[in-house]
This record gives sequence, structure tokens and C-alpha cells, in this order.
Amino acid sequence: MRESGPSRTAMRVAVRRAAHQLFDAPMVLDDPVALRIIGKDVASRLTTQADEHRGRIARAFRAFMVVRSRFAEDELARAIGRGVAQYVILGAGLDTFAYRNPYADVALRVFEVDHPATQEWKRRLLAAAAISVPSTLTYAPVDFEQHTLADGLAHVRFDPQIPTLFSWLGVTMYLTEEAVDATLGFVASTPRGGGIAFDYGVAKSRLGWTGRLALRALSHRVAAAGEPFQTFFDPDEIRHRLTSFGFHSITDLGSDELNARYFRDRIDGLCVSGDIGRLIAAEL
Repeated sequence: MRESGPSRTAMRVAVRRAAHQLFDAPMVLDDPVALRIIGKDVASRLTTQADEHRGRIARAFRAFMVVRSRFAEDELARAIGRGVAQYVILGAGLDTFAYRNPYADVALRVFEVDHPATQEWKRRLLAAAAISVPSTLTYAPVDFEQHTLADGLAHVRFDPQIPTLFSWLGVTMYLTEEAVDATLGFVASTPRGGGIAFDYGVAKSRLGWTGRLALRALSHRVAAAGEPFQTFFDPDEIRHRLTSFGFHSITDLGSDELNARYFRDRIDGLCVSGDIGRLIAAEL
């Protein structure tokens, strides 16, 4: 997240989720808000520049972007079954869950945590697209250079006594290990029954040569956008870290597991490729 303005990578991720609605069938993430939130001009370019989104690398990145949202929302469905009543989306960017929340009737409260500049930008996009902000959503602007996650949530209607699921997508790789631990520690302090779902970058030493090439290309791209990667994890290390904080029932999925769960028997060939990023969920 660049200090001077909203996240550039947030729009890139949103465009990939929108492209999924146009170019892939069946959809892994059915998101009727995805095309609207990026704006008419950007959405129009998706159709006129469709070839850019049909290449193998573009499809693999798109597959990971949509499956990580689907994974988090599947974890939320499970968490609601065990009593979770709050959903905190950390580094929300242009995430659309709150605007298509299927659990509003059970009073699920949603909190979007992000840098103030990114939240202001998002609210302008929402207004321009005539997407209403539901009463079940609360924005929690947090500048992590100035405040902690606990500080940010304390200033909104977040109830620290209620089991909560935290979604943390596309964030950990941009943080220091100390910042990752601080967030995990805060989540671990919330009531039993809650948990967390997030993605993480895999340590270079665990990647094959194709994975290293893909990581190098992606690292150059995000660094050029002013948002360089900082932290990667060995899968064994991150599972041990979660256990040390008191998490249990850990699910850690790489490309093979994700393809088996979400992309099986597709005729269009959409799938996650390589293992530079993994998805993980854990309960409290």
C-alpha cells in the first residue's frame, strides 16, 4: 500500500475477478458486483481487450484471485455454522462480499479494514456505480503506520466478545514478519469459534524453476507499482506459527489441492498453476 494514495494492486485484482464473470464458465466465484465496481470504462476495456485475459499466465493469475475469495467465503459459511456473527475483511481493497452478503438475514456484521485513502477511493467507485452500502457493513479505516488493528476496530462497532472470522487476502506478502505476527496475535485474542482465512507467498526455496520465474515476474510488477513483496513462508513454518498462536484445524491448500477442490472437470481448462501462493484457514 503506497502512502500517497489508494492501492494500485486492488484494481488489478478487481479487474481479474470481473474478467472471470465474462470469460469463464462455470464461475468459481459468482459475483454480480464485480463488473460494476470497477467502473464502466474499465469494464468496457475488458471486452475490447479480451485477448489480454485469455493467455495462459493471465488465466492462472485470474484463477488464483477468484479461488482465494471463494475459499474465504466457503470458510465463512462454515464459521457461521459454528456461531460466528462478525466477518472482518482485512485489506479489503475492492472486495465485494459486503455488497452481496447472503447472510444479512442472520445479522452477520461485516467490517472492511483498509488504508483510509483506499477506502475513500472505493467509496467513490461505489457511489459512481450506484452500489448501495448496506447497513450490515462498517468501514474501519486504519493507517497501520499510525495505528494498530485493535485501535482501528475499537473505533467502530466491532464487538471483541463475539466469535469472528477474519479474511486476509493479498496482504501478508506485502508486510514484515513482525506485522504478520501482530495481526495473527490480535486474531488469536478473539473468542473461541472464530478463525482466519488468508493467502501467503511461498518461500523461494520451496519453488521449482517455473515457480521462481513466475515469482520474479510478479515481484517486479508489484514493486513497479510501489507495493513490493516483503515476506514469504515455508508451509511447515506458517502452520507451526499458527499452532503457536493457539489456532487449530488448519487447512493449507496449494495448487493441486485447489484444482481438485474448485476446478475439477472443467472443459475450459481454467486452473491454478504453480505454487507461489497458497491458501490457509485455521480455527480458534
